[in-house]
Amino acid sequence: MKNKALLALVFLVLLTVGCREEAEPKPKVTYEDAEEVKKTVPKIDSTQIKIADLPVHMDGTEYLIHPIGDIRIYDDKKKIYGTSRTNNISYAISNYNRFEITGYFENLKFQHIDSTALHSLSNKKLQIQTVTYLNTITRKAVLVYTLVDSDTNHDSKIDSNDIKSLYISDISGRNFYKLSHNMEELIDWNTVEVQNRLYFRTIEDINKNGAFDKNDKLHYYYTELLSPTWEVTSYEPVLTVPITVTDTITNVPIN
Repeated sequence: MKNKALLALVFLVLLTVGCREEAEPKPKVTYEDAEEVKKTVPKIDSTQIKIADLPVHMDGTEYLIHPIGDIRIYDDKKKIYGTSRTNNISYAISNYNRFEITGYFENLKFQHIDSTALHSLSNKKLQIQTVTYLNTITRKAVLVYTLVDSDTNHDSKIDSNDIKSLYISDISGRNFYKLSHNMEELIDWNTVEVQNRLYFRTIEDINKNGAFDKNDKLHYYYTELLSPTWEVTSYEPVLTVPITVTDTITNVPIN
């Protein structure tokens, strides 16, 4: 009887430890020697098959948007993104909800409604998670993106385990700019139509422990949506005496 009780106790301890190990989140940032980081290049899986979802047209625009990604193969026990599934293969890489495309895809191609020509958003390795058309900003047609653009945890993959960034572009996919700073995790963003501004918050891992927590620094920014350059301004709403500091990012189109 004592042996059975001891075995049960050991099993319970092992199960608890295992659950704790699974629950621990992966760090989004790792800090390596600079030379080693330069050698770290995301691996390309030669078995990936590129596909496109059917084109999306957002009301009030003159462009079709084609999400580009990879066919996904799943075990039956795993959930899939989207509904276009044949056996254990998913052909859906995105979902569309009127003014927003969501999913995990790596590029977009844009096509004017009066043309057959296609234009790629970028030639860089990305994981795009959301694309939002700012339909309430009537004087300028703008798309806002949340995406991953760098292998910040150095696991040779660009995915949701890396730092999420904020980007912007014209409705045509041109003038594709990064708004958030490198190595700062995007928390959230919104628009204030009366000002024609986009506000967003990020967090910086100032203690370099590889995690974003209460000991790190929050940053607050906005950009003027009608500006041709989308310069980013930082501000400090938490200070007793509000101080606005212009922190200009030199926006260069990202191909």
